[in-house]
Amino acid sequence: MPRIVTIRTVAERAGCSIATVSRVINRSAPTSAEVEARVRAAIDELGFRPSEIGRALKTLKTRTVGVLIPSLTNPVFAASVAGMQAAARERRHTLLLTATDYDPAAEAELVETLVAQNVAGLVLTVACAGHNATLDLLEAESIPFVLVHNEPEGDARAAVCVDNAAATSALTEAMIAAGHRNIAYLAGRFATSDRSLRRYEGYRAAMEKAGLHAAAPLELDYLGDAPSHAAALAGLFGGVSAPTAALCSNDLLALSVTGALRDLGIRVPDDVSVAGFDGIALGRAMSPSLATVDTPTRRMGEQAVELLFEMIETGAAPRVERLPFSLRSGGTLAAAPKPTRRQEPTPPSLPNT
Repeated sequence: MPRIVTIRTVAERAGCSIATVSRVINRSAPTSAEVEARVRAAIDELGFRPSEIGRALKTLKTRTVGVLIPSLTNPVFAASVAGMQAAARERRHTLLLTATDYDPAAEAELVETLVAQNVAGLVLTVACAGHNATLDLLEAESIPFVLVHNEPEGDARAAVCVDNAAATSALTEAMIAAGHRNIAYLAGRFATSDRSLRRYEGYRAAMEKAGLHAAAPLELDYLGDAPSHAAALAGLFGGVSAPTAALCSNDLLALSVTGALRDLGIRVPDDVSVAGFDGIALGRAMSPSLATVDTPTRRMGEQAVELLFEMIETGAAPRVERLPFSLRSGGTLAAAPKPTRRQEPTPPSLPNT
């Protein structure tokens, strides 16, 4: 697979900062002839294509806010976007919305498209906030942005989120208090969601604190359906040592896992308890209702836009705002069943080929 060449790659090859490469490309500030020569040589050697991001700085900003989210179908992001829209309207701005479908490779192109529309700033949920060349470039060009749902390390990047590890740790402790000792962690793929990874870290910390074995995560596709998830879960939940509880990294995954377990002949919560993360309304409507971490998703969107305009209008420094969470008890979390030999799950049927 060919290496992706970014402005960071050029900076490393030229032995200078990202900001210096940006100044050379956009001629936004003077640099020494020697440094410019190194940068130009690195650009030629690597075949680097400058993005639209720097060029957009020279044009008039519109009354729009660019928004990048992973999914248009997940109610969590829909609620956050509703909050963003309300806050933007108060400032007579509109949203320009796009989604990556959990594809990290799509982020750079989609952000370039948003910036090329001369948005006033950006609100983003990215695959990984810690190592992200697109965010590096936005920072180098001083384009204001706020992360939402992402929880960056430190306070260098503006973000509105919850404490994902602490929330999942609290939910894990609730499962342990219900008598569960063998708890599986079912995650959206870590490469597409740093939130999923942070939540796993909270699960692991709670299990270790209780002197229990923290299982390796089973990573599943967020966009998978119950049949595909059933195929992945058949081995894990078969036999005597099967987990009595499944902790899922978000609610949509928990709903799909509940359906997958049902397809395998495993009862929720009689045989296996299930819990999610986010607190979507659909979880309340299902029967039994979904146990989960309840997060203020709409308020997260509102506050992200408020923080963005504070940075734009007053020059406020980026900061991370962590909003409160709560545990929502639900019928999918029950006392651990007494240890009995569980019937082997029925393998999911496969279509004729």
